[in-house]
Amino acid sequence: MTRSGQHFLQIPGPSPVPGRVLSAIGGPVIDHRGPEFRKLGQDVLEGCKAVFKTTGPVVIYPSSGTGAWEAAIVNTLSPGDKVLMVETGHFATLWKRMAERLGLEIEFISGDWRHGVDADIIERRLAEDRAGTIKAVMVVHNETSTGVTSDLAAVRRAIDKAGHAALFLVDAISSLGSVDLRHDEWGIDVTVSCSQKGLMLPPGLGFNAISKKALAASRTNSMRRSYWDWNDMLGPNGNGFFPYTPATNLLYGLREAIALLMEEGLDAVFARHRRLAAATRAAVRAWDLDILCLDPAEYSPVLTAVVMPDGHDADHFRQIVLKATDMSLGAGLAKLAGKVFRIGHLGACNELTLMGALSGVELGLAAAGVPHRPGGITAALEELKSPTSTPAMLATPDAAPAIAARA
Repeated sequence: MTRSGQHFLQIPGPSPVPGRVLSAIGGPVIDHRGPEFRKLGQDVLEGCKAVFKTTGPVVIYPSSGTGAWEAAIVNTLSPGDKVLMVETGHFATLWKRMAERLGLEIEFISGDWRHGVDADIIERRLAEDRAGTIKAVMVVHNETSTGVTSDLAAVRRAIDKAGHAALFLVDAISSLGSVDLRHDEWGIDVTVSCSQKGLMLPPGLGFNAISKKALAASRTNSMRRSYWDWNDMLGPNGNGFFPYTPATNLLYGLREAIALLMEEGLDAVFARHRRLAAATRAAVRAWDLDILCLDPAEYSPVLTAVVMPDGHDADHFRQIVLKATDMSLGAGLAKLAGKVFRIGHLGACNELTLMGALSGVELGLAAAGVPHRPGGITAALEELKSPTSTPAMLATPDAAPAIAARA
């Protein structure tokens, strides 16, 4: 059946792609060895540094985030190396499985999928490792399956307090461009990300931001690699080129996406995500539903995972929402399947987009017969209108002349 209006894609990635980015992707394919491509390559490689907040290199692969996961491992570690990981959710578990398949020994700190990384446990474990057998600490920044964001600065402090030499590898796949991330300041050795989340692009680009320590490790580790080799990439990257055929049109889109982020300002982008997340949580509480994340300090600005009442299936609810409102919500993954649904509020999302999405959820709750209180929409609006939430531009009396001047 043909539907009027736009489909609401409210999953926590892939996220909606802005029109400017779509238009940029539609540019002509060019010679990837020519001067026009050199400028494109230089623009995106330099622009990525600003997004990752690093002065070091950022490698861009034609890949998914899973490929970028693998690149981080095979360039820094050797078969048999021991690494410390934390069970924060489905994606931390998947990264652990990959590391096992690549021959690493994993010490996996168990978790309940409702909390983030406990930096104190990291510190204690590293302090016990006087022989330095642990070669890396690998954590997920924003766990997309649970709506929990971990404190990376605290993990860095834990490593330093323990006086340990372990590398610090971070999955920032759903946090980059949506949550404050400081590769250099937080002493991250490899930050992994991809294109289809906060960068507002289609899937197809994977990223590794690399510290000097990680680069040094890549020159001595014994993990075999070819396609993923940083050193093969970094040589041509110095002149804006790539060692094999790059995803030219996605790089056009990446350049435009970086421009959008810089025009809004990264701090404003992060504040917008926090504001929309707070409004979403206000709606969930008003509906008398539970938020999966238990610690308010760890609430994700990217998505909110909502626990379904006993006896009600989240996937059945999502199907009703899709049919009734033409909106896609995120499914519960792995052991959360059927138990939660996830509302994405990342990337090209604003107040009106969010209110449309929350209206669809409230309509769906009623249509599916899910026990809830009405009033989530009103609660979200009140949150957005609060002085601590309203963007400065909208709260300033002379905002209209300022907007007119820019036009």
